[in-house]
Amino acid sequence: MTAAVKVWDPMVRIFHWGLATSFVVAWVTGDEWDALHHWAGYAAAGLIAFRLIWGVIGSRYARFTQFIQSPSKTIAYLKDIVTGRENRYLGHNPAGAAMILALLAAMAGCALTGWMYTTDAYWGVNWVEQTHKFLANALLALVLLHLGGVLLASMRHHENLIRAMITGRKRRPGHGDIS
Repeated sequence: MTAAVKVWDPMVRIFHWGLATSFVVAWVTGDEWDALHHWAGYAAAGLIAFRLIWGVIGSRYARFTQFIQSPSKTIAYLKDIVTGRENRYLGHNPAGAAMILALLAAMAGCALTGWMYTTDAYWGVNWVEQTHKFLANALLALVLLHLGGVLLASMRHHENLIRAMITGRKRRPGHGDIS
């Protein structure tokens, strides 16, 4: 068995799977079970608030400063993916970091507009409902892209990233890996 190191702490993993669960529950209950749909949205909002704090004070690989890259570095990494020359990152790679930001922003916007739609001030306001629906559909597209990226990186780097997000452990960095 290959030696492994701790990468993602329990709080990151609980956040990740909690947000994934809240998204699935909200998506499935969107037109049928309002109360459960609302609670899934509140859970997502709470999880995002927690993650924003944990991204500043959390463990090394949880911190935004550890994995968020400049747009130019992210674009360069995406080009490396196309050519099959991307480096393996012990934490999140630049494409993954950009996806995290996109998912957090879209989920926060979806939760906000969902909550707004339940208030007297915004009940029945068309732009709020349309924005909420747009963000929900955008989230589905982002989630599918995220899953595709996870599968691609898992295959390219010979490492099960889904298991890593469950256990918190990844293969030790090797030559050329970025930790």
